[in-house]
Amino acid sequence: MAVAMTNQTSTGMDDARIAGYDPLIPPALLRHDIPSPTESHETIQKARTAAAKIIHGQDDRLLVIVGPCSIHDPDQAREYATKLRGEVANGRWPDLEVIMRVYFEKPRTTVGWKGLINDPDIDNSFKINKGLRLARELMRDITSMGMPVGSELLDTISPQFISDLISWGAIGARTTESQLHRELASGVSFPIGFKNGTDGSASVAIDAMGSAEHAHCFMGVTEAGMAAIVKTSGNKDVHIILRGGSGGPNYTSDYVEKYLANIASSRKHAYASLMIDASHANSSKNYKNQPIVCDDICRQLEAGQKGISGVMIESNLREGKQSSDKGRENLEYGVSITDGCVSWETTLDMLDKLNKAVIKRREVSASA
Repeated sequence: MAVAMTNQTSTGMDDARIAGYDPLIPPALLRHDIPSPTESHETIQKARTAAAKIIHGQDDRLLVIVGPCSIHDPDQAREYATKLRGEVANGRWPDLEVIMRVYFEKPRTTVGWKGLINDPDIDNSFKINKGLRLARELMRDITSMGMPVGSELLDTISPQFISDLISWGAIGARTTESQLHRELASGVSFPIGFKNGTDGSASVAIDAMGSAEHAHCFMGVTEAGMAAIVKTSGNKDVHIILRGGSGGPNYTSDYVEKYLANIASSRKHAYASLMIDASHANSSKNYKNQPIVCDDICRQLEAGQKGISGVMIESNLREGKQSSDKGRENLEYGVSITDGCVSWETTLDMLDKLNKAVIKRREVSASA
């Protein structure tokens, strides 16, 4: 039966620029259809605890978020996860807490492919229900094999579908200043990193930390998909991520020391630490520069810098990037369709170096 339009709508007072509405599957129903197994629970909680201890200085290992810039092919992501989990399980990097980067949503400066959840078929068909299902299935599969995942939170609705499977989250450079995202971060059940602003300044990220640590009350949705007033208790497991900006990179020791001092002065009773993103503006948007950034981070660690608690690396099965415009069927396997990524082989080398640098940092600290 057709639903009668209200007078407001019929006269153009509301929804004047809305083309239509499609039903969205309730989060609780998707979670019921794709439950997280017991194996996933252990993986997720263990990584959440480890990440929190590292950013608070209670664990001297290094938190490493590594993986594709974005997920566009779940099968490729599973292959990457299997390879990464194999190296971790074999004890290759005992001094690194490795969490796979599994990003499904991409913020765009103007327009472009917005990620697997928004457009899973990469053809502007926007089958969001399909994208949500693919995303949850992938996170379930990866965590059940023992590999924890990290993801960016782009809005307040999509986390309801997958947040129980996430061990670490990020708020991006374009949204760190957003009150809505700070409120969201205050209520999630895992550690959160705030990236510095696109101008390179970390002050907005430090402010975001302070906001997220406190309780908030805001409008959101429940697992049942109902609009609700959300009340949070605050999230103390927060940190900043240096990713460079329009003025250039900010990963060098002078920036690190400056921002650690700023964090310490603004958070009197908290441990000052930060994560460095080897990609984005820190690599001058050239994936081939990520190993250079990594080498500089290693030198800082080897010199005894305790304030660097984490590193983020954009990595894929194969290096580089390709355009998504050619359609899914014509895409090259294992290559990013968003930012350029380093290859699997380069990734192994970078993580090997970081692991050795953490060992050296521990030795330097012990002899000090």
